[in-house]
Amino acid sequence: MHCVGLLAAVPPATVQRLLGGRAGRVAADRARGIDPRPVAPRALPATLTVRHTFARHTLDGALVRAALLDLVVQLAHQLRQRGQVARGLTLSLRFAGGSSWEETRRLPEASAHDDDLRTMAYRIVDAAGLQRGRLTGLVLKGEDLVAADQVAQQISLDQAREARLIAEAASDRIRDKFGPGAIGPASTFLRVS
Repeated sequence: MHCVGLLAAVPPATVQRLLGGRAGRVAADRARGIDPRPVAPRALPATLTVRHTFARHTLDGALVRAALLDLVVQLAHQLRQRGQVARGLTLSLRFAGGSSWEETRRLPEASAHDDDLRTMAYRIVDAAGLQRGRLTGLVLKGEDLVAADQVAQQISLDQAREARLIAEAASDRIRDKFGPGAIGPASTFLRVS
């Protein structure tokens, strides 16, 4: 017997005779999917990474910001799906020639919302001072992730923010139902002149 399917097809008494009493029972049960041990859920990783590689080296600041916005939306959606929030963001820029730049910053409060992550990501990319750097790719990483239900939620009286959170939840439902490509990335909305 060289596969589990064959082991499952053999009567348990035969397996017990071949392997011995206890080992045979355990092997026969496991082959049939019987396992009385309790399942212990694994903790989710403490980081989450999304990447974008440019088709050609780019100097275009609008294209870089659009790609970064797309990464922010991907990261935020994945965090919300996993029920986690990020306490920090790391942005890595890869340049033509193989060099790179990386910066990590803490968020004022842990979040998985597009607006909060976008604001911090834009601050980080602005701190890079890109002027003539030809970029080949971006990597955005959510750092120090914790379960969303372990973080206090601030009550907001900002109606515009509340409207954006409602729109964010609606876009999450659309992506969950129709797939991640249902809402186009920010880079598809750029005008080409």
